[in-house]
Amino acid sequence: MLRITELKLPLDHAPEALPAAICERLGITPDELVSFEIARRANDARKKSAILLIYSVDMVLKDEAAVLERLAGDPSVRPTPDTEYRFIGHAPAVSQKRRPVVIGAGPCGLFAALILAQMGLKPIILERGKVVRERTKDTWGLWRRSELNPESNVQFGEGGAGTFSDGKLYSQVKDPRHLGRKVLTEFVKAGAPPEILTEAHPHIGTFRLVSMVEHMRQTIEDLGGEYRWQTRVTDIDIETAPDGTRQVRGLHLQDGGYLEADQVVLAVGHSARDTIQMLNDRGVFIEAKPFSIGVRIEHPQSWIDMARFGACAGHPDLGAAAYSLSHHCANGRTVYSFCMCPGGRVVAAASEPGRVVTNGMSQYSRKEFNANAGFVVGIDPERDYPGHPLAGIELQRKLEAQAFVAGGSTYQAPGQKVGDFLAGRASTEFGEVLPSYKPGVHLTDLSKCLPAFVIEAMREALPVFGRQIKRYDHPDAMLTGVETRTSSPIRVTRGKDLQSLNTQGLYPAGEGAGYAGGILSAAIDGIKIAEAVARELVDVA
Repeated sequence: MLRITELKLPLDHAPEALPAAICERLGITPDELVSFEIARRANDARKKSAILLIYSVDMVLKDEAAVLERLAGDPSVRPTPDTEYRFIGHAPAVSQKRRPVVIGAGPCGLFAALILAQMGLKPIILERGKVVRERTKDTWGLWRRSELNPESNVQFGEGGAGTFSDGKLYSQVKDPRHLGRKVLTEFVKAGAPPEILTEAHPHIGTFRLVSMVEHMRQTIEDLGGEYRWQTRVTDIDIETAPDGTRQVRGLHLQDGGYLEADQVVLAVGHSARDTIQMLNDRGVFIEAKPFSIGVRIEHPQSWIDMARFGACAGHPDLGAAAYSLSHHCANGRTVYSFCMCPGGRVVAAASEPGRVVTNGMSQYSRKEFNANAGFVVGIDPERDYPGHPLAGIELQRKLEAQAFVAGGSTYQAPGQKVGDFLAGRASTEFGEVLPSYKPGVHLTDLSKCLPAFVIEAMREALPVFGRQIKRYDHPDAMLTGVETRTSSPIRVTRGKDLQSLNTQGLYPAGEGAGYAGGILSAAIDGIKIAEAVARELVDVA
């Protein structure tokens, strides 16, 4: 089978235009094209008057060798890559002495557990939160009634933070083994729409993610995996040898229990601050890393659609428009859009009492009124939170506490219209753009809860982005704060064997350990970690 890439056709092309374009591109007759299937589809909207669809297509030809030889110098025509996932080995019939333990049931922990279970290793999954449907009720408790459950919310519980998001399934991580394909394939098996296998920027949405997570849990349990809900790890038992080598031996649990474990996957997410503090106290090597802080910005989705697609806005093959923006400021900072959610809403994402955090979410349809995105500024340890590996966490807490107060100390979020923000005055009334954040937005001056250099950088970037996307800096566009959990502010550093640098048997994984950013990259990291654990337990093929 061969793959052709960068095959461009007009937006409203007829179905028969695709096979005709394949034949023309390859210089073959229609009878030489045995069959084809779309591997990937994207769009090129740089010219709004002539939007193109861009295809990658896998084909079966009567004489593939001849076509390859004739087009040997064409990088867009190559053999179709082998994307099938192959397990590195399988557990023997007799189970190992101690089962591997996965801490956390977000995307990373979910896929680490799934791969371990599929290799016959029967993992134990510890999750401090609740099953996904009970967790959803608790999350709505904050959104509707301003009632925060610190152990069951947007951050903690089955599915992790990714459950209450846009469900975006694309990433810029290098993936030479096509592990992302394994992730998408398992999602389709669990009920995701099949088009996620072909769309360049696939997404699922929150409601579908809930049922998918449940389906995958059942698969893991059917393979011998065991979930333990509302089970928070409070301490880790580390054995130190005479030569100083450290080895995980067990976990202390909140209910007073103890679980023996020699292999522990640490997939706790970027908000398990108490767990990170415990690891630091136990001498596990942790270092500070850069992250970003800012706000959520909202515009009517129709504005973004028109700015990106012009007269083609609303076309079913385009869907709701997204964007990605970046600007390097005079003060040396970079401002950029983050986690853009077309046709979605801004959500309350706090996990600690007395703090306000925002995030973005969309359903599969992406048909809610507003578009939103993180509007954030990059920061780094050397300049902004030096001196301690957990200083970034303390900075997050400080800003989130300031946002809680600026929002009225009721879990409402502080908000400000763009026009007022640029003018340096507090907002007193809403304009054309109504914020979507629940339990509500309290109008104020966002300079009360963000550093001056962040405010300065965002004020510089807004007009720049407005020149790229019409009405982006409209005076009534809405800013809601604060966005502080763009990524983990720490890295639990690991070696080439994917174990902690100084603690054997501990496998830092996913976004919380500083090795992923988003559902797909976290899931891919979970697969890699599962394989690393398996190499200690099974005969590798």
